[in-house]
Amino acid sequence: MHTFDLSMEHITKIEGDASIAVKVENDKVTDVKFQTVEYKRFFTEAMKGKALMAIPAHLARICGTCSNAHIMAAIEACEDALDITPSEQTDVLRALTMHGLTVRDHALHLYLFSLPDVYGKDAFLDLDENIPEEHQILHDGFEIKAAGNFLATLVAGRSVHAQYPTIGGFLHFPDKAGIDEAVAKLAAVRPAALRLIKIFQDQPFHFDRKMHFQALIPDGNFGYIKGSIRTSRGEVFPEKEYRNLLEHVVLPYSQASAYQYKGESYFVGSLARLNIAKDKLHPKTKESIPDTLALFPSTDVFHNNLAQAVEILHSIDEAIELLTTRTFVHEPLIKKPARDAVGIGVVEAPRGTLYHKIVLSADGTIKEGEVIVPTGQNQINIEQDVGKLVENLIAGGMEKEKMPMEMEKLIRAYDPCMSCAAHFLKVKWA
Repeated sequence: MHTFDLSMEHITKIEGDASIAVKVENDKVTDVKFQTVEYKRFFTEAMKGKALMAIPAHLARICGTCSNAHIMAAIEACEDALDITPSEQTDVLRALTMHGLTVRDHALHLYLFSLPDVYGKDAFLDLDENIPEEHQILHDGFEIKAAGNFLATLVAGRSVHAQYPTIGGFLHFPDKAGIDEAVAKLAAVRPAALRLIKIFQDQPFHFDRKMHFQALIPDGNFGYIKGSIRTSRGEVFPEKEYRNLLEHVVLPYSQASAYQYKGESYFVGSLARLNIAKDKLHPKTKESIPDTLALFPSTDVFHNNLAQAVEILHSIDEAIELLTTRTFVHEPLIKKPARDAVGIGVVEAPRGTLYHKIVLSADGTIKEGEVIVPTGQNQINIEQDVGKLVENLIAGGMEKEKMPMEMEKLIRAYDPCMSCAAHFLKVKWA
């Protein structure tokens, strides 16, 4: 029978700084603490008194990698407070902004963070240029990322902290030359996306545990903005009710807030989206990977990596269609006077459901606000998964010294985002 404590001060190859501590008594995990150690930056306090127009750029600074998702959620919340309905063209440009973010951000996670585990490497750049397969992967990773960056820059002005999306519309519109180049770049990396799907479909890691999922699902095609909240229990809720569904859980050992739904943990992110809405994916995507999509719905956490690869392909296919079937023209911003109101914005960020709320004053300043990020919602689920994983490893006879790497692989599959840095691993044994 094994009794020991396991503590990891820094988890490598994730967005930001986190640690985890596990207590085992007589082969059973009695406690798991997944700790976000650099989260409290008080953005919601800093919102108070700010002018409404400054809020999207302000909240974008919460995250340096998925900042454009925060911009989309914040704009939606501000427009909701002002009773602004964006134009059809604005909706398309916002969808393209999210597709650019999805391609770039998923590529960052899959190639630089998770793929080294598949090939037994410490880092993505440890892949060998002299081995044809690894040479191809190196170039695929940079080219897919570059295509996503180009699309986001064309449509939104930047791949992070976008300049063009704003309350009431866009400040700049893509031209034909830029659109043609974006389409060419996206089409060129489509085979690389298919290769990436194959890699993660064949990955050797698996961890299965019964769990619940929920996501914002559009009423039409698969997407990341607007729709209804859907759960794996078959429930459907308006997105404005999202906060009322969540139970806030204070974890005194972590700087991040945690959440439950109906007293239980749940999973948000790519796996949740595909589990609930794979039938809404782009027709070309579904036609290309029927065997892959047959694996969903899935409760294998490592299939979140596979789901992200599928979303890259979907975003490529839909972005090409949107860019080639529409003409973009200059539109004036839709403007309405400030009023006393509450605004809600919910979008699907790369890592899951993102919630923004503002309380607006008639003088155009913010009284208060709230932000709920995906990683906080996944925190309790991660702890439960790690506990079960460690018990499985003990039952399989794995030495304690080898367990941290397996725990890291599982946590990386969630693609958690604490802040924008990667840290080296330091393990303390008690």
